[in-house]
Amino acid sequence: MSRQVLSARRTTLDAEDGTEEAASYCFSDSPETITEVMERYCRLCRALNSLPNTQGRRVDAHYILGISVKEIAEAEGVGERNVRKSISRGLDAMKKVF
Repeated sequence: MSRQVLSARRTTLDAEDGTEEAASYCFSDSPETITEVMERYCRLCRALNSLPNTQGRRVDAHYILGISVKEIAEAEGVGERNVRKSISRGLDAMKKVF
């Protein structure tokens, strides 16, 4: 395959959302840094998974997926105050585990 075709294929794989750029940073770091990042990520996942289902779902939706408290409340048919309290309690619980 020619270099032009390969180059064209590489550019079409770029989602232009920063994913590829973020991934490339990981590979430029030392093995120790990569290990540290992976361990931190695992601790964060364990902390999130330690939450009750409702809290975990809401923390995930708000902080990882970027969904607003209002949107979460509307989707679940509950008040925004309930969602805020649930997220706050979830974060407090995560801090104890993390």
